[in-house]
Amino acid sequence: MTVTPLVSFEGVAKRFGEIAAVDGVSLDIAEGEFFALLGPSGCGKTTLMRMLAGFEAPDAGRIRLSGQDIAGLPPHRRPSSMMFQTYALFPHLNVEQNVGFGLKQQGWDKARAAARVEEMLRLVRLEGLNRRKPSQLSGGQKQRVALARALAVQPRILLLDEPLAALDRRLREETQLELKAIQRQLGMTFMIVTHDQDEAMVVADRIAVMREGQIAQIGAPREVYERPASRYVAEFLGEANLFPDGAGFRLVRPERMTISPTAAPDALAGEVTEIAYLGDRTRYVVRRAQGRPLLVSRANQGPPLAFAVGDKAWVSYPPDAAVALPS
Repeated sequence: MTVTPLVSFEGVAKRFGEIAAVDGVSLDIAEGEFFALLGPSGCGKTTLMRMLAGFEAPDAGRIRLSGQDIAGLPPHRRPSSMMFQTYALFPHLNVEQNVGFGLKQQGWDKARAAARVEEMLRLVRLEGLNRRKPSQLSGGQKQRVALARALAVQPRILLLDEPLAALDRRLREETQLELKAIQRQLGMTFMIVTHDQDEAMVVADRIAVMREGQIAQIGAPREVYERPASRYVAEFLGEANLFPDGAGFRLVRPERMTISPTAAPDALAGEVTEIAYLGDRTRYVVRRAQGRPLLVSRANQGPPLAFAVGDKAWVSYPPDAAVALPS
């Protein structure tokens, strides 16, 4: 039995003058999936999302939702809702008025809309803040209001454009987990645009890594991290040790490397040039006489290693840690 994806991009392209912002992208997003578009600034991820939302029109290709071409639908008639990086709250409206704004535009009666607003405020844990204006809220609370407003109108897909970029690190990490929990609770399809690989790895069921308007790789977080399809994906998704191997490279992640103060067969000799204590792990940089410095990440379990900057060290890795990459 063939299952129709909720969203399909079919050879979608978009140019701004001489720049190909999106260059022939094809991908499917399943019903109930948390999907991430990941890449650096200018890779086309936001343009792709804006075309799905209806704020940009593709120059070529089709975008389908539940099998229907939505090219002719304006943004307000598409069964999607978009949460912007800036939150875009109305400063003159209080919390419940902001959350209920879309419901009013859709013509919901007052009693039904009020019940929906209360439901959304409970979902994002903002009960009791109904009468506050945006100026009276913290950054995290504003983010929750924007999320509640986007969800209130019951979209088929929620589009999240760098929604956590303005939050501090701790709050951002907490909110990532809350977003994932809300998505699972609702069973709704979420699509997030982010340049933060850690964020994508935490929230997404699948990640599309983008580069220069194209898809470099699509897969589950573990797949794209442990089995990247290219050097670009390997280096964008975390730190990477790359060793020339014929026409390509061998990738070894720092956590698969072992560092020792004594020589061992097949170990690579070098000098420790950096030691960074990161709480749950320690990061070592080992400079070799030839080749790129080696990156080693060691979990802080048991007694610490007695290394100092300038010490001699030998670095090795098991054969199954190496992943072959094309050039």
